[in-house]
Amino acid sequence: MYKYGEWCDTNNSIEERACELALYIIENKATVRSAAQHFSISKSTVHKDISSRLKYINKALYNQVKEVLDFNKAERHIRGGMATRKKYKGY
Repeated sequence: MYKYGEWCDTNNSIEERACELALYIIENKATVRSAAQHFSISKSTVHKDISSRLKYINKALYNQVKEVLDFNKAERHIRGGMATRKKYKGY
């Protein structure tokens, strides 16, 4: 869907990681937690890369990731309710 070089043209490893995280989140509609697990880094690192660093690296990519994260944030209360239901009902 996206080509890495089109979105992230940098030699800095932290900036590269931020771009890789952004592309992963966009392509998979992933949550911060699932992205952190996929890349074996902490949730706070993912959040810092996406919310702070990416804004200055690539504004267009930041805006796309923000849409996915805002959707996930709006939906999380539903996911929490379903998890609780599954826990107590057993399905």
